[in-house]
Amino acid sequence: MIKICFLGTNGWFDTPTGNTPCVLIKSKEYNIIFDAGNGIYKLDGYIKDEKPIYLFLSHLHLDHISGLHILSKFRFIQGIKIGVSKKRLKAIKNFVKRPFTRPYSELELKTEFFEFDNKKNILPFDFKYFRMFHDDLAFGFKLKIDGETIAYSGDTGICKNSLALAKKADLLIHECTFEPGHPEDPWGHVTPEAVAKLAKEAKVKKLYLIHFDANIYTSLAMRWQAEKIAQKIFPNTFAAKDDLVVNL
Repeated sequence: MIKICFLGTNGWFDTPTGNTPCVLIKSKEYNIIFDAGNGIYKLDGYIKDEKPIYLFLSHLHLDHISGLHILSKFRFIQGIKIGVSKKRLKAIKNFVKRPFTRPYSELELKTEFFEFDNKKNILPFDFKYFRMFHDDLAFGFKLKIDGETIAYSGDTGICKNSLALAKKADLLIHECTFEPGHPEDPWGHVTPEAVAKLAKEAKVKKLYLIHFDANIYTSLAMRWQAEKIAQKIFPNTFAAKDDLVVNL
């Protein structure tokens, strides 16, 4: 059984409603993490085994990588492997160093960086990435593991790759930055209605909404309202909150 652990579900900044984005997927053989927002500080409360740990960064906006300075907290014997796109490897290595934080070479946690590549998959599981629509270079991820297909959007507006990313996923985890009825914006973010339409068209089995803009969604009640509106379009929609664990 796969467990999906939502460690951070806010977008932009931390509030009492949650931390910035981090999702842990606990499969039979691996611990796989999508994004390193501040929610990553909870990681050692969820990982108690010695299975390999892989962390994938969708893009380098600070709310998705700020948790990297927390790596010094962890003592996982197996270490951690961090995947980024080819054009961002140098940037992320420059971020995990002084004066921003302790350099990864000095951490007690063995930390390795690698570039993900659709043409030459060096990973021990089926993984693909898709260029998404956002203000800066950003990617969505599709993972096939233990007989299940999981898709993660990162930050994005609906774009030509959205359908390919989501198509026939058993679980789609998608950003929901804006409140219902919000107009489209050039940054590349979406409303619950837009995501629900995508899930319906892509024949997704379950949809979980995350990355709720902390400046807009000031209470969990607002998330539940967004969930209800999305469910009118795609009934199997759920608004995630921090520390929610879902079995797949």
